[in-house]
Amino acid sequence: MRFKFFLSLWSVTSSWCIKKICKVAKTKAVQAEHVAPQVYSTRSSSSTLPRITTHYTVYPRNKDPRWEGLEMERFADEADVVIVGGGPAGLSAAIRLKQLANQHEKELRVCVVEKASQIGAHTLSGACLEPTALSELIPDWKERGAPLNTPVTEDKFSILTEKYRIPVPILPGLPMNNHGNYLVRLGHFVRWLGEQAEELGVELYPGYAAAEVLFHEDGSVKGIATNDVGIAKDGSPKDVFERGMELHAKVTLFGEGCHGHLAKQLYKQFNLRENCEPQTYAIGLKELWVIDEKKWHPGRAEHSVGWPLNRNTYGGSFLYHLNEGEPLVAVGFVVGLDYTNPYLSPFREFQRWKHHPSVMSTLEGGNRIAYGARALNEGGSQSIPKVTFPGGMLIGCSPGFMNVPKIKGTHTAMKSGMLAAESAFSKITDENLQSETAGLYIPEYEEAFKKSWIWKELYSVRNIRPSFHSYFGLYGGMVYTGIFYWILRGKEPWTLKHNGLDSAQLKPAKDCTPIEYPKPDGKISFDLLSSVALSGTNHEHDQPPHLTLKDDSVPVAQNLAIYDGPEQRFCPAGVYEYVPLETSDGMRLQINAQNCVHCKTCDIKDPSQNINWVVPEGSGGPAYNGM
Repeated sequence: MRFKFFLSLWSVTSSWCIKKICKVAKTKAVQAEHVAPQVYSTRSSSSTLPRITTHYTVYPRNKDPRWEGLEMERFADEADVVIVGGGPAGLSAAIRLKQLANQHEKELRVCVVEKASQIGAHTLSGACLEPTALSELIPDWKERGAPLNTPVTEDKFSILTEKYRIPVPILPGLPMNNHGNYLVRLGHFVRWLGEQAEELGVELYPGYAAAEVLFHEDGSVKGIATNDVGIAKDGSPKDVFERGMELHAKVTLFGEGCHGHLAKQLYKQFNLRENCEPQTYAIGLKELWVIDEKKWHPGRAEHSVGWPLNRNTYGGSFLYHLNEGEPLVAVGFVVGLDYTNPYLSPFREFQRWKHHPSVMSTLEGGNRIAYGARALNEGGSQSIPKVTFPGGMLIGCSPGFMNVPKIKGTHTAMKSGMLAAESAFSKITDENLQSETAGLYIPEYEEAFKKSWIWKELYSVRNIRPSFHSYFGLYGGMVYTGIFYWILRGKEPWTLKHNGLDSAQLKPAKDCTPIEYPKPDGKISFDLLSSVALSGTNHEHDQPPHLTLKDDSVPVAQNLAIYDGPEQRFCPAGVYEYVPLETSDGMRLQINAQNCVHCKTCDIKDPSQNINWVVPEGSGGPAYNGM
């Protein structure tokens, strides 16, 4: 099937190339006559701002003369199920579908498209894995060589002050009790899941970014289209331009991860968030270190809250000792994106945290080998949207199945994919339900989800994260957890609400105190750009920035003027910079899209909600090795 897929793609591409050769001269002539880039006013009426956004989602091609006469037909292929995202949820769904097909002796074509160059290359998590869903999906995972090499042998939890560490006992039954769990490099685990899927006949297509949702005439989802390639930074077609392709399916599963690009469109298209609270998020930053073997305690899981964050800023840290053949530790820092001070930098808070005596003593003399960042869903059960709609379903971290106090979402993501597969299988294989003009609607998935252990688990901890919004902040949340969760096990008859959208929480810069961060020492703490270099991030330079702006004038006029340019600080990759205008007084926003680690934080936290993250060319982004 894969050979047929690529053979068809090659055939169509060849025909396009012949047509393009005949039109190159005309296209170049149009480009030469094209008007100069649009300009926008900044705070200074006499200054102008060059166009930042050139992406076709903002500037349609049908209004751009440089695209006139270019062949835009896309090759289309058919599958039974298309899965967007080769993460734990998507791969678990694919595996379960093929298991059921083999069990019932049915032919089923399952295709997984993944924007990373390799399966697992964009995966980042702590990660402490609860093996519940894995044992259900692949009971003999140990015999199959699953890379779960480090069972948790010791749990430590602390409150940090600037100089001291206050131990807090972890009582049985509390979310932070990790007995029976495993410390893993999640990218390696996802890669192993991909191997299991391929053995069953799942077709995996890494390096293909799903850029567009396709619809039938009745409004149901028809499938997806992969992104076009060969577009210049100014938005014009290159000589090597190639149209993406369409993948049609009876049902499409969207497992893009936190704040998915296509899921955002589906929320609006089908009004999926009508009966839930807004989703809230955090940013997680992580590094891998090789440390002195004398300081290494394989199986130890350490968590902390407190310093350097104040009591009203939600966040915490982890330090996991991995048994991977060398003295390896994973260190990470999480900051809730509902913070209010625009001067706060999650990256710099992370670097400052590593200088706490209890952390620095582990890292001193060690060598940092990897860095990355990713947004996390923190809304809990209150913020889960409707997960089924005509032609498709939402699975994994896309709708938000993370257990926040546990800091775990892989097991729930995997289970959601399995439930979607089981709910869909009978309808997909029922010949009486087949239609070429409508996608399958599978409400049974929503029903199965509400009856599963996922919902029970998430509902029981629904109030822990919102409890931190009280006057007492961190300490109020800890007291609530200790009293109500430990005693009532989440059965309290009320549900607390969140503050609202994270993007609406920032205060104007004039009402806040700037934060003075210490300079990195190059041994324990580091600068941003040297950190991004360790993520392996790479994008084709000559392509339109995939960090698009709805209005190019907003960053200077609003974000810089009111909030002192917070995107310079909340981005963990140095993508956004405010630099002086070359021709006059004033500032302009510069977007270094090549640095983007695909964390989605900018799309979430931007106070003007002017940034829209869209997929870059396939294979672009970080190249994590077991993060």
